[in-house]
Amino acid sequence: MNIFVAKLDYGVSDSELSQLFQQYGAVDSAKVIMDRDTGRSKGFGFVEMPVEEEANQAISSLDGQDVRGRNIVVKKAEPRR
Repeated sequence: MNIFVAKLDYGVSDSELSQLFQQYGAVDSAKVIMDRDTGRSKGFGFVEMPVEEEANQAISSLDGQDVRGRNIVVKKAEPRR
């Protein structure tokens, strides 16, 4: 399942995002989206978890949690339109 994560602190790395979700199960990938021009984080990212039950547990547990002083938003990613 692809998971959307928003309101991330701009200093959060791909590996830190992955570690946050690994406590709930296997993580295939974790990517913080970066601005092409500045190279800085855009404050959101995506995590891919192969087991749907683990992904749902991560979403319900992490949504609204404080990470580096910010309450993150975690939800199932919507397909691109």
